[in-house]
Amino acid sequence: MFHRIILAVDLADPTVHPKGLDQALELATQSGGDLRLVNVQPLLPATFMEYVPADFDEEQEKRAEAALDAIAAKLTLPKERVTTAALGGGVYHELLRDATEWGADLIVVGSHRPVMSDYLLGSNAKTIVRHAQCSVLVVRD
Repeated sequence: MFHRIILAVDLADPTVHPKGLDQALELATQSGGDLRLVNVQPLLPATFMEYVPADFDEEQEKRAEAALDAIAAKLTLPKERVTTAALGGGVYHELLRDATEWGADLIVVGSHRPVMSDYLLGSNAKTIVRHAQCSVLVVRD
């Protein structure tokens, strides 16, 4: 069973129920394990920095933390078994780094139906599957 489960949360997804949450919650409940909700905010290119407020990154992080806390508050797991992390950077780099540092044994990540750009550039889910040091569960819509 999995005891340290990370759920990659895409806050840009318009639904209020993150993809993969049900599966991650069920696995954590069955195993008596911990669940970590992680969101990675991409960094803005330097060329855009002059068009955004100076505290833009900090505000993005605060909004992400608040959204993750709101999701965590609705979970049926005991509070001491749920943690959150709002990170900034490359999605799969930061998610994989956090999984390694936290000692995750499963990453749950949502994936959409592939579009042409995914075939040309690749998807975050694909890269996470290829490079993760632990098991990965990909949840499709």
